[in-house]
Amino acid sequence: MNMHKLTSKIRRRAVLAGASLAIVLAAMPVLAQDLSGELVILQWQGGTDAEMWQKLEADFTAKNPGVAVRELVVTGQGDMRGPMRTALLGGEKVDIIINTWPAFRAELVDAGILRPIDDLWASAGLDAVLDQSWKDLGSTAGVTYGVNYTYGDRSAIWYKKAHLEKAGVEPPKTWEEFLASIDKLKAAGFAAPIAMPAKYWAHGEWFETLLLRTGGVEAASKLAAHEIGWTDDIVKTTLKKYAELLKAGCCGTPEQMFAGDWDYSADQIFTADASNYLMIGMWMNARARNDYKLNEGVDYSIFQFPSLGLGHDDTSSVDAKEVAVTANGANPAAADAFAVYMVSKDAADILASYGYASPSKNADPSLLGPVQQIATAAVAQSKVQFVLGDLLPGDLVDEYRVQLQKFLQDPSDATIDAVTAAIEAKAMELY
Repeated sequence: MNMHKLTSKIRRRAVLAGASLAIVLAAMPVLAQDLSGELVILQWQGGTDAEMWQKLEADFTAKNPGVAVRELVVTGQGDMRGPMRTALLGGEKVDIIINTWPAFRAELVDAGILRPIDDLWASAGLDAVLDQSWKDLGSTAGVTYGVNYTYGDRSAIWYKKAHLEKAGVEPPKTWEEFLASIDKLKAAGFAAPIAMPAKYWAHGEWFETLLLRTGGVEAASKLAAHEIGWTDDIVKTTLKKYAELLKAGCCGTPEQMFAGDWDYSADQIFTADASNYLMIGMWMNARARNDYKLNEGVDYSIFQFPSLGLGHDDTSSVDAKEVAVTANGANPAAADAFAVYMVSKDAADILASYGYASPSKNADPSLLGPVQQIATAAVAQSKVQFVLGDLLPGDLVDEYRVQLQKFLQDPSDATIDAVTAAIEAKAMELY
């Protein structure tokens, strides 16, 4: 697995550790004695993820009874960078930020909101807990700001086992098998085999893995940095491959595709039994287990994106979440201790109980369920590229997603030319 460093211009692809998450007996050093005061965490997650965070916070305060955690909750629809940006740039003071977007981290660094943690990394002995690639992933311009606490496979396709059994379909391994399965699922009574969550952002998932399988991590990395343009043949070829799905009747009408985001689409599969495939991150595992009360690996599973045969089938899109400490928080000692806590064994165990993998060497991989085991193995065996949408500046990612919505409505060559030109025009304003 090739490993590169993210810079402030987001010019390098972010790479996950390919090694298995072995258990080590590294003791976490105590950062501060008798921590006290209020620790404020900017919280933008809801549902099961919010519940998981409350457990993490409760465990941390049990270990540090002098600390009281308060969440500053921001709400919104779609990409949550907007509400977070509004709160932080509007003067809200927090100690901890939960972040999943390298481009957003760079924004916050430029705004002076984040505090470097290289000294903390050394004093806490985090080199013994997280591999160098994770430190690189949490860095901007060679300075470390984030402690990554979970990661996920974004090239996984989720499905309900009973649906495929009803249609006589095995998880497809090739693009041709995948297209054929759409016809079989429709014949079995499913009108829209792919639940396409196109209301806000998640329709980009299909494009981003198709881009990797068409042009490899090199092309995806160059596009993220605008070292190739959005009108490049690689982008157009990717969209033409995407169009094959739409022309096969994968996803219902535009109205159905625009009806909701990823969670609505998940409902269409796992509760309404109206669709079959969903391409989304590993937080789907937590929803399936905890909200739908499904049995992981029995009721549902995943398969990796089917091969295209273009020489880049050893690639996967990945994401990660980090905690970052702020420069203006009122409780830096507690913030530092919490950042280190997030890669402790106890935190990793809580994450695993909700279906999340941890990059920490304190994590016990045997606690992961069968679906998460498939995902971690796929990531370990892949050349990986960080989620493209999370690497793009806010204004560009908005344009990219709007233009993809236009493409979904009319996947013609003329539309491909128009939407790629529009995204390129926006990119030229920003780079």
